[in-house]
Amino acid sequence: MRQFLDFEKSVAELETKIDELRQMSGSEGVNIADEVGRLSEKAEKQLRGIYGKLTPAQKVQVARHAQRPHAQDYIRALITEFTPLAGDRLSAEDKAVVGGVGRFEGQPVVVIGTERGSDLETRLVHNFGMARPEGYRKAQRLVELAARFGLPILTFVDTAGAWPGIDAEQRGQAEAIARSIDVFLNAPVPVIVTVIGEGGSGGAVALGAGDRILMLEHAIYSVISPEACASILWRDPKQAPTAAEALRLTAQDLLELGLIDRIIPEPLGGAQREPAKALETVRKAIAAELPELLGLEPALLRARRREKFLAMGREAVT
Repeated sequence: MRQFLDFEKSVAELETKIDELRQMSGSEGVNIADEVGRLSEKAEKQLRGIYGKLTPAQKVQVARHAQRPHAQDYIRALITEFTPLAGDRLSAEDKAVVGGVGRFEGQPVVVIGTERGSDLETRLVHNFGMARPEGYRKAQRLVELAARFGLPILTFVDTAGAWPGIDAEQRGQAEAIARSIDVFLNAPVPVIVTVIGEGGSGGAVALGAGDRILMLEHAIYSVISPEACASILWRDPKQAPTAAEALRLTAQDLLELGLIDRIIPEPLGGAQREPAKALETVRKAIAAELPELLGLEPALLRARRREKFLAMGREAVT
């Protein structure tokens, strides 16, 4: 059953009516095709109007939508011959970070992603996509594996941030994130990052230091969540919409600021309405970016990646 966001109420009412009419047609033999068509056109028009002027706060809701495709959906759809790899070889396995080796369009790759889960059971298994140090150390291990065998790396970012629990801090959360960023920056192979939902704080950046950073149209990427930002600045979580505006966390803002390289269009109403179409669009975007990177020498990849991140914010500072 499709889940609607609060600002989609008018569309929800129309689509509920359409479903009711279709059930009547099936059970009573009544021909209501014209009415269904009229209501469908009206619903699409309203949806187009809503999604054509989403506020940053509304984009936050879309990015967090439970029915958006998650990292494992992208892996299943885009990666063939996938073999998952587990554990950091130091302490434990963290299911918030998933990864392994496989083929993308026939090209052997290493894949890493943050997995939120799609229902309560899987969200608990994956800790809502919030990794502990062992998750980031597993990512480091996979990057080092990719470097050893000359395999390009694809990452899929979707996390509210790193796990903030005391257990994670005791095991070196900050060091693990910093080390992960360092390992990605120094990888001698191409790295393509795709922000598929929420890119939150260091938990996202830990998998986000790539040669190409792609974002879905309604994804977000920010140093802090709007709710946390509002609590710190105004001591009032209700100011989250104001914070979302100030943080400039949308894909459109980040492209303008030069912090990402490409926006991947989503189906009308967001990736959650047509997951298969969204998955295919992401496949095409990655396929368009990868060939150029495959032809670059390791030293050039590192140098360009380093310059890319050092340049971020440079104009704003000067």
